[in-house]
Parts: sequence; C-alpha cells; structure tokens
Amino acid sequence: MGEKVKSRRWLKWLLVVLGVLVAVAAAALIFVNGYIGKSKPIIEGEAAVAVLDSDVSVIRDDIGVPHIQAETDADLYRAQGYVQAQDRMFQMDLSRRQASGQLAEVIGADAVDTDKFFRTFSLRDAAEKSWDGYDAEAKQVLEWYAEGVNAYMEEAKANSKLSFEFALLGYEPAEWTPVDSLTIGKFMAYDLGGHWNTLAVRHWALNEFPEDKARELFISYPEIAPAILAANKQQPVQVAGDFDASVIPPEFNGSNNWVVSGDKTASGKPLLADDPHLGLSTPSIWYQMHLESPEQNVSGVIFAGIPGIILGHNEEIAWGVTNVGPDVQDLYIETPNPEDPTQFQYEGQWEQAEVRNEPIKVKDGETEDFEVLVTRHGPVVSNVLYDEEEAGAVFSMQWTALEPTLELQAVLNFNKASNWEEFELALEDFQAPAQNFVFASTDGTIAYKANGRIPIRKSGDGQLPVPGDSAEYGWDGYVPFDELPTAVNPESGFIATANNEVIDESYPYHITDFWAQPYRYERIAEVLEASDDLTAQDMMELQMDQQNLYAAEFLGDMISTVRNEIDEFDEVLTMLEEWDQVDSQDQGAPLVFHKWMKQLPETLLADEFPEDVFDMLAGKNHITDEMMRSAFAGEEGVWVTEYGGAEKWLVDSLETAVAEIREEQGNDSAEWAWGDHHQLTFPHPLAGASAIFAEFLSPSPVPIGGSNITVQAAASTPEGEVDHGASWRFVADLADLTSAYHIVGPGLSGHMKSDYFHNQVDDWAEGRFHETEIMEDIEGATLILKAQ
Repeated sequence: MGEKVKSRRWLKWLLVVLGVLVAVAAAALIFVNGYIGKSKPIIEGEAAVAVLDSDVSVIRDDIGVPHIQAETDADLYRAQGYVQAQDRMFQMDLSRRQASGQLAEVIGADAVDTDKFFRTFSLRDAAEKSWDGYDAEAKQVLEWYAEGVNAYMEEAKANSKLSFEFALLGYEPAEWTPVDSLTIGKFMAYDLGGHWNTLAVRHWALNEFPEDKARELFISYPEIAPAILAANKQQPVQVAGDFDASVIPPEFNGSNNWVVSGDKTASGKPLLADDPHLGLSTPSIWYQMHLESPEQNVSGVIFAGIPGIILGHNEEIAWGVTNVGPDVQDLYIETPNPEDPTQFQYEGQWEQAEVRNEPIKVKDGETEDFEVLVTRHGPVVSNVLYDEEEAGAVFSMQWTALEPTLELQAVLNFNKASNWEEFELALEDFQAPAQNFVFASTDGTIAYKANGRIPIRKSGDGQLPVPGDSAEYGWDGYVPFDELPTAVNPESGFIATANNEVIDESYPYHITDFWAQPYRYERIAEVLEASDDLTAQDMMELQMDQQNLYAAEFLGDMISTVRNEIDEFDEVLTMLEEWDQVDSQDQGAPLVFHKWMKQLPETLLADEFPEDVFDMLAGKNHITDEMMRSAFAGEEGVWVTEYGGAEKWLVDSLETAVAEIREEQGNDSAEWAWGDHHQLTFPHPLAGASAIFAEFLSPSPVPIGGSNITVQAAASTPEGEVDHGASWRFVADLADLTSAYHIVGPGLSGHMKSDYFHNQVDDWAEGRFHETEIMEDIEGATLILKAQ
C-alpha cells in the first residue's frame, strides 16, 4: 500500500468542493474577468476612510510592500486593517472560517467534516476565552484593526468591489471582530502545536503489534512508565477508521534562524537571519508591511487578519523564530458512563463533562446538530478518527493553546521594544505555540529563548496517552519562565536553531523527544563557525545553501549494503558515489537519494498499517533512520529482520525508487535531473478545481534545488511539487537597521491582476532578496487614506 498523497497547502479542502465547478469553469471565468477590474486594489490617489481621525499615507514600494505612515497608533492599526483587507480579504475570511469550523456555511456539505474537526479542536472557543485576559491597550488595538477591515468591507460591498472568490461562492464576508484575529492566531498555534496524532498511532501500535515491534516505532521507548503502558493496552481506544490526515499540519513545519555577534561579522555589529518553513501557496501565508507612527517604526511580516508585526525589526532590534516543537498536546484515555455518555470516570466518580452545542450551518442544506464534549482535561477528540460512536474508551486532549493566552499582546510589545530586557519582558505573554526566539540589538546584544508554555507532567513524558480517571496524571504547571532555555551573548559568538534539540541531558525539564533531524542545524553551525568576517550577503547565501548532510550520514552505508546485491543499477550507484552531496537542481543523484529515502518507510511499514493510521504516523523517516543506524551497527531490529534483512529492504526500496524515476524521466540516468522532478508551485486554492483556474491563479512551476533537509528548505510531495519551505526569508544587519532584506513568495497581493501577485516567484527560487527601507523618502505608488 502506498501512502496517500496529501497536499499540505492552506485550505486544501476547498479544492475538493470547487471540483464541482469544472463543468462551468469557462462561464465562471467570463464573469470573473468582468468583475476583476473593479475589485483590484486601488494603490494610488485617495480613498475616503470614515473611521480615521487623520489622513494616512500608504506607499507601496517596487515589490508591493505597503509602508503605512500615520499620526497616531489608532490610525496606524485602522489603516493596517484596511490595507490587508484590500489585498487579502478572501484569504482572511476563509482563514477565520476554517479555524472557527464555519466553512460549510459558505461551501456546503463537503466541508462539514472539516468543520466538525475544528469545532472539536475548539480554536474559536479558546480565542473567545483569551479575549478577557488581554489588557485594555491590546484590546483597543484589535478593535482599531477591526474598524479598518470593516471600513474596507463596507466600501467594497457598496461598490461591488469584493474579490471574485466571494462572487464565485455566492456570499459576502461578515463583519470582522477582534476575536476573528485571535482565532487566526490560535490556528497558527494549531499549525505548529503538537503531536496528538503520534500519540494516537502509538496507542494503536501497542494494541496491534508485539511489544518489540511497537517499541521500534518510538523515538525513545517509555520504559520508566509501566503503568502508562499497561493502561494503553487495557483500555484500547478505536483509532483506525476513515480519518482524513490532510487536516494534520505538515510535519516539516519548522524553520531556520540564527544570530551572530559583532565579534564574527565584518561590521562589528550583529547579523540576524530567519526563514520560517510553512506551506507555500498563493497568496502567501505572510503579509510584509512597514508600520510607522510617532510611537513606533517597525517592519516585517504578519499573518493576514492580525495587527502588528510578528517577525522583523524596528530601529533598534531585530528578531526571528523557529518552532520548538514541544510536547504540548496530551491524550487522556477517558471512560464514559454507559448510562450517560456525557459523564466520565474520575477518582471513582462519574464527572459531568461540559456539553457545547455547535450546530453547523450548511449551504443549500439543513443545519447539522453537533456537540463537543469537554472533560476536565479538554475536548473529546475520538470522533475525528472514526464515524461510529463507540461505547468504549475515548480520547480527550489537553493542549496549551486551548487555554487563554496572550500572543498578540506580546507581538505589540515586541514592536516597541528597544533592548533585550524589554523584549524578554514581552516574551512572557507569548505562550502558544512555543517558539525559539533569536534576538539582536544595535547595542551589540545577541540572545535566544525557547519561549512558551511547556507543561510539567505529574507522571510520564507525553509519549503516550495516559489514564484520564486518575489524579495521578495531568499537568502540574509549566516550566517557569526564568528556567526556559536561554542564552545571552554566548562565547561561541552565534546562536542557531533549526527545530533541533536545544537542551542537553542536564536540563531538568522534559520538552520533547521528537526533535527535527539535525542536518540543517549542523550545516548552519558549520558555516557560522568557519568565519569571523561574516556579512549580510553571507547570511543570504547560507539561507540558499543546498548541502545535504543527511546523505553524508547514510549514503555510504546504503551503497555498500546494496552494491553486491543489485548489479543492474551499477550506473545509478556510481552516480551516487560521485555526487558532491549538494541538492542542486541539475544533478540526478539528489533525485535518486530522496526517492530512495522516502521509499524506505513505505517498503518496510506501510503494508502493516491501515491507510489512515499510516497517514497519521509522523516522522516516518525518523523511525526508519533509527532502524538503519541499528542495522548498519550490526543490531538489526525486529521490523528489518522480519522483512528479510537490511539488504533486501534497501534493495527493494531502491528498485521501486528507480522504477518511478525511469517512468518519469526515462531510462538514461545521465539525463535525470532533480529539478525536472522537484518544482516550486505556490498553488492557489482554486487551482485544483479547473485547469483554467490553475492557468490564471497559480504561477508556472519552477525547477529548484534544495530539499526538506537542506538549509534551503524545499519539501515536496511524492509527485515533486515543492509546496513547503521558507515562506519568508529575512536578514538584518544591525549595523544599519534603516533597512533589511526580505523575500515573500509568491508576492504580497492576493489579487490576480495585481503587479504584486506573483512577482517574487523567481526571486524565491534564485535567492534574490529585496531591501526594504523604514526611514523617510520611501518611493512608490502612494494612496492617501482620507479621514472624513
């Protein structure tokens, strides 16, 4: 059985729904062409915006970055909402609907299951609870921002200027609220937030396989918790069913960041680089902006639908993040009352769960009744795994992001911070998702903090579901803020993270055992250690580095294992032996290596899993990498032995990989090229509905190098579509923070006729950065938002 191909781009569900429009695509396009001219954002001249107190200037520079200059913060955030809505209103609306579980209302019955999933995961409920915790200043900013969004929406509705997607789907967006912004923030916590699906698969494996086989599916087996192991076997929860794993965030969601002290730079001042790895799509998940008022001057990126700048720089500091990836989602094995399924056993008593009624409105259909049960630990999530209600045990989920958290408050304070002390104080409010923050300031300070709520468990380490009926389990607070991993001005002269392990054995708290593979970090550290004369250009080049340290670890042993077993592939093996282990687009060896590596878990594991459970299994190559290490060390494990040994496993996988390559690129291995398979896509969510839509809305594929394990992150589907990678690239030189260097692919506008729709696709592929100014005399198309 092959792994189902799951696209991880934003709102993939929309492709399925819009497939019904293929038959009328041509007619729809005629309508769209007539509508598009009116909905294209106005970027020059004047626009009346009644909510403003004073006029605001919006200058879009040569790549489309809006520079908003206002006399007060109130007008600055109102204008930010207005400008984001100009370019991204449909994306903003669909994002809040997806996170809130309100898609079926505008899409129809095909979106009901997605709505049930997100209602169960309770993101909007968590956002509503978070609102009360925000201080008055942050609430005011959210309200000002919503005023600006609504001002644009009212104008667009009155003048029939809403973007064509609304007309195509036959609805208009509802009023924007502050909770909508917080809900989108919670969705990003979901996208980066945890491993609940891994826990579910491990629970399934313990009940389906002998213990020695189940043990090898863990990164490290929890032998110190026999009671937890026993509970997972004594109370099996149904896992296998018909789960659509496309709602699970991509396992490659991560990032690179690093900061270098002035002791290692040509200027004598720090350098900072950041490139968050998320889904690549049209429009981008990021919106780059420059915000200026008498109280702040900050530049960088933000998610469409949220005020402020989450990553970037001001005149005195710069900062960036990668995902820590801690264990912050725990599953509990809950025992329902046979007489009342809304009650669950706890300490010998039946305890009433919260019953949240969540009726789901369905376009052109009847409203579906839906309930979310919330135990003392969190929502019951088993219903997302299978359709039928079971009388037996179920899973509930505890997750840091479902508690009231204050991330936006932190972001607003980042924007105005001027040194590490002020920035670290702001970090205390950034609670979910946990992020590795790197920091630099013009005073020469470089710093790092693994920030966010990381639970301390009464028992266990988060690797398996735990009993929900006992007070012996659960959380006992969080790692104290002052004890989170932190470094300030280290002797090494640099700090780098790439989702790798950031602690050593002396650290007293559990964070996770599921760190990213170390190859990106090792390459970054190798380059930074080698020079004491680094420049911003060096940082940009390092973000485009394609050296493959994954191959450096494994390829020699792999070749020697199969060399005498597979004579017909001598030319292919010779190609791999002569390869410089750089994932460049014009070489054939990267194609063979990556196809081979991705085939290994398919060959060894897939046939022994139900398809949906295999789809849920994250880190498949982490697992098979450990199996290879053991086999190469002469300690072949159960899975490999039962398959027939390492030689047979590697040979069979290579044969399958080469057969796929030959079918795609022909029999002459000298003609094979990684870039002919591995191509940048930036797909638009409507592109899958029709070839016509794809032609106009998605950029043409671009051959590129890199991969999921190189510093130049470029993860691809089995078909070679590069749809995940550095969603934003950023380099700041603290010697001169009047500007910094950015790439946001494919462009900043969500409008297909905008000059800024796909204008950064080739820049992304080739590593051409754009310098964005934050001081006076910025040039570009100017729109004056006129107060009324």
